[in-house]
Amino acid sequence: MFPVTARKTTILALMALSLAAMPAGAQRKPPEVKKEEPAAAEPKLEVEGKGAVLQGLDKVTARISTLEADIGKTVTFGSLAITVRRCQRSRPDQKLERAAFLEIDNTDPSTKEKKRIFSGWMFSSNPAISALEHPVYDVWVKDCK
Repeated sequence: MFPVTARKTTILALMALSLAAMPAGAQRKPPEVKKEEPAAAEPKLEVEGKGAVLQGLDKVTARISTLEADIGKTVTFGSLAITVRRCQRSRPDQKLERAAFLEIDNTDPSTKEKKRIFSGWMFSSNPAISALEHPVYDVWVKDCK
């Protein structure tokens, strides 16, 4: 029998021979550095509209009115002054969604003072996410034009 150190040397020599006998492809290579490729432009998720189609409910008379407002123009609904800043709709190949950024001011009939009561995005698919809170009027987004 071989002494312990001779046995270790023999095992190491056999391992070195087996590694040298392996094909070049089986041995490990350092990772290749990937070349930077320009990122592909992501498709737009929405289409800009030229205005918004809104609906308003007068809770006192139970009347629903349809309002059309161009971007940057102010329309009135009762004591409300509604200005559409942006309106976006999803692309046709995506889930149907319409969203409008609205600024809504309320004019106090006694003092004629305007007060901003809403400023933000309203969504047609779920108006309750961002709703106007007013005792007399409800306003929601129907579509973009």
